Amino acid sequence: MFSCPIQIRMSDLDPYNHVNNGSQCNYFDMGRSRFFEHAFQRQIDWLTFKYVLVHVELDFKAPIHFHDDLACESVITEVGNSSFKMEQRLVDQKTGLIKTLCHCAVVYFDREADKSERIPDGDRAKLEEWA
Repeated sequence: MFSCPIQIRMSDLDPYNHVNNGSQCNYFDMGRSRFFEHAFQRQIDWLTFKYVLVHVELDFKAPIHFHDDLACESVITEVGNSSFKMEQRLVDQKTGLIKTLCHCAVVYFDREADKSERIPDGDRAKLEEWA
């Protein structure tokens, strides 16, 4: 399981002083970005990166508050021919409580041909290390 800390900002809060749903989507994006850089062992150039998020599903389990010690945990749950699935969760590091659960699918995508492609074997091996 890969984990990265998440900084909660005042602007992330809704009128109830909970982190709003849109900000939580950004937290999962940050977790995925950090996961990719860690798994592929390189800084990602987002203008040429060939992986595209195609599905995301969120379950809001408990409110996130400003002073929560939050981390985004990420793991690969399945690797297919041209795509893989991930499970991510926003977890309070002090309590271990899962605040939000995310299931997503990511496709290896050729931007010029506008179609998915088979995940390269080197990438596949790195992804399968996290499955």
